Amino acid sequence: MFTGIISDLGSVRSVEKGADARFEFETHYDTDTLELGASVACSGVCLTVIDKGPGWFAATVSGETLRVTTLGTWKAGTPVNFERPLKAADELGGHMVLGHVDGVGEIDDIRPESDSIRVQIKPPVELLPYIAPKGSVAVDGISLTVNEVNNGWFAVNIIPHTQEVTTLGSIEAGMPVNLEIDLLARYVARLLGKE
Repeated sequence: MFTGIISDLGSVRSVEKGADARFEFETHYDTDTLELGASVACSGVCLTVIDKGPGWFAATVSGETLRVTTLGTWKAGTPVNFERPLKAADELGGHMVLGHVDGVGEIDDIRPESDSIRVQIKPPVELLPYIAPKGSVAVDGISLTVNEVNNGWFAVNIIPHTQEVTTLGSIEAGMPVNLEIDLLARYVARLLGKE
């Protein structure tokens, strides 16, 4: 489990694609502290460390994950948000994030708003009912507060710090992003028989 608070901005080092793919990632993490079999959220996708060396780690990505996330479009040099899993004693600074992407959205509009930027995102239509104003959503693994929900889109504000330390500092209209709806919204919908 994760919190959506990004702790490293790294990149794809290499990709070997087949039915599944092997990704190597460049990281600022001390990889001596990354155990083989450990989980790392990579722009919102929970992956398992299968190999590592100084300044890099590798993960196998299934064909299904390549199909339902943005990872299928990644290549060497693609920037990636990293987060290590939550420990029981850690501060929960964002919201509960599983690293299980619910769908791929599209950056629809970006505009300055004071020192922040306001980003409008079009999610898959089936996810929109789970996104609520002042609720939480993970965008490329980043815990964000939803400011507005409208017919076919939702908006978030990205503060300068988040722009500096995550991939959201270099987004452009039309770019795909991994979306994970709030865990509580998922269970409320299930209890109400909407899922």
